Amino acid sequence: MAASATTGTPEIVDASPRPLALFWERLRSDKVALAALTFLVLVTLSAIFAGPITRLVAHPPNAQYPEKLDQVFGTPTGPSWGFLFGVDTVGSDIFSRVLYGARVSLTVAIVGTGIAMLIGTALGIVAGYYRGWVDTLISRTVDVFLAFPLLLLALGVASACSLGQGCAGGLIQPGMSTVIGIIVLFSWTYFARLARGQVLSLREKEFVEAARASGYGDVAILGREILPNIVTPVLVYTTLVIPLNILLEAALSYLGVGINPPQASWGQMIAEATPLFDTAWWYFLFPGLALVLTVLAFNLLGEAIRDALDPYSSKT
Repeated sequence: MAASATTGTPEIVDASPRPLALFWERLRSDKVALAALTFLVLVTLSAIFAGPITRLVAHPPNAQYPEKLDQVFGTPTGPSWGFLFGVDTVGSDIFSRVLYGARVSLTVAIVGTGIAMLIGTALGIVAGYYRGWVDTLISRTVDVFLAFPLLLLALGVASACSLGQGCAGGLIQPGMSTVIGIIVLFSWTYFARLARGQVLSLREKEFVEAARASGYGDVAILGREILPNIVTPVLVYTTLVIPLNILLEAALSYLGVGINPPQASWGQMIAEATPLFDTAWWYFLFPGLALVLTVLAFNLLGEAIRDALDPYSSKT
């Protein structure tokens, strides 16, 4: 509290931190979250600058160096100064392929999850706000999608779209676009349910009733009053869905219906290394570690963001 310079009356000063500052204060106090964030930043930068990095310290990801294979048995050889992570069965640089695999995994998961978030959130808002037959139609559609076994149906769709000209009249082509399409197809339902539940609660709040009484239309109410209040839970949930979709892409590539060779993918590399894991451990270890650590870092960061954004959290 401070005195006004003109009237001499006490003036109340709001000393509480702004929401963004409070969020950052809580997040930076979590050392595990900062470590996860640092790791993800490094992985992202490595994926973005995979080309320059490989030109400096490695080799092109699809180049083959058969002379680097074991000259007696023709098997992969381990890490060396020239090949930091060793070579695979055809003499390609595993380090380069791990970097380019990061680019594929992050692109597929982030783009696919982002599209699913937009579609699912929009449908969930409409269902929760208008209710009635609109809510029934959207909710039953979500229930139908959730009734299918995810991996089995994803395998079927990926297998069908990986042949010939792809799916949807060539709109979804074999490879990365197929995997992104699958992620969107199976992820939008969760965002729709989340947004619907939030809107069902918010539409009865006093500030929404006040906006409606003031003459605001539905579009204005949705855009100004409801949408800003569901951004936080949707963004938090997004950080938790991204690692699941990274694993989905890896699983499809592992089973041979995801990213097509010669494009690098962590799941595809693990599949190729599985028969050799007892003799060529490096081929299995490095893409496996990249996958596990990236998924773990996303999960840890997502949990920390959720706690930092929680207004009832006791963390400071």
